[in-house]
Amino acid sequence: MEEPRHTRRFEIPLHRLDVPLPHLLPFAIGTFDTIGALSRANFPHRHTFYEIVYVTGGRGTHVLDSVHRPLHPPQLCVIAPGQVHHWVDAEELTGQVVLFNEDFLPSRSQNVTSLRTLAAEPGHCPGDQSGPIEALLADMEAEYRALLPGYPLLLRASLQILIVRALRTCPPSVEATPRDRATEVAADFTRLLELPGGTRRSVDSYAQELRISPGHLQASVRQATGLTPGGLIRLRRTLEAKRLLVATELTIRQVAAAIGFRDPAYFCRFFRRETGMSPGTFRSGTGGNHHDPRIGSIAAGGGGS
Repeated sequence: MEEPRHTRRFEIPLHRLDVPLPHLLPFAIGTFDTIGALSRANFPHRHTFYEIVYVTGGRGTHVLDSVHRPLHPPQLCVIAPGQVHHWVDAEELTGQVVLFNEDFLPSRSQNVTSLRTLAAEPGHCPGDQSGPIEALLADMEAEYRALLPGYPLLLRASLQILIVRALRTCPPSVEATPRDRATEVAADFTRLLELPGGTRRSVDSYAQELRISPGHLQASVRQATGLTPGGLIRLRRTLEAKRLLVATELTIRQVAAAIGFRDPAYFCRFFRRETGMSPGTFRSGTGGNHHDPRIGSIAAGGGGS
């Protein structure tokens, strides 16, 4: 159900959701086995869609944007579009995988913020939510397979409940708070940053697209996040540089150009200022590149991760 694209070693593979018939929804749910080999892919890649993984058994490590988290089932993992992830030494994984495009979300803006909150960490212990989450996922998978009348509405409603229960696995300090206008503006700005080329744009161009003044954008983003729009752009550029350094064989010069720096030396100074180390040191410190044999498309019979 997930189709890989751009599998050259100088690009991070980008996977899109391609759900086979008879399903017509931008949504899929199944086990690691029924979703397919890509649900436990051992090479860094990213998606155009969201993925919620609930691991009930097995061994290995989940790596999300260079952060490693050993599995201690039950464990909940959320991967947002654009994030780079893979599995290391994953064996005998059991559980369920949920894949969906953003346009399948009810209350899209609020849920995008919630999912980004969850995706900030490579895994969450479900605690007292484990029972309700497992029951909910089992019901969602049964509905998905049965194709009974009204099942799309039921799946959307169940996805909303799943996101709320997943948020309850976060510490109270990072749970979603009631939304105000500033939070909505910041969420919309952050979503635009994740688009291709997003970190190359000016703050004024974002304000124009959001149909607000640059001053309003500055004030809203600072109120909601504690950072300026420029500060968030720098964070995103740094994150994309890290992703390219870890998951590709691009040279430092090529990484610099890919995120909008014409001068590699200036990029190196920028990266050192933001991370405390040089790009080369960061790349070697994360174990270098990960280039495992690519798994072919399984769009006709499964797919995931």
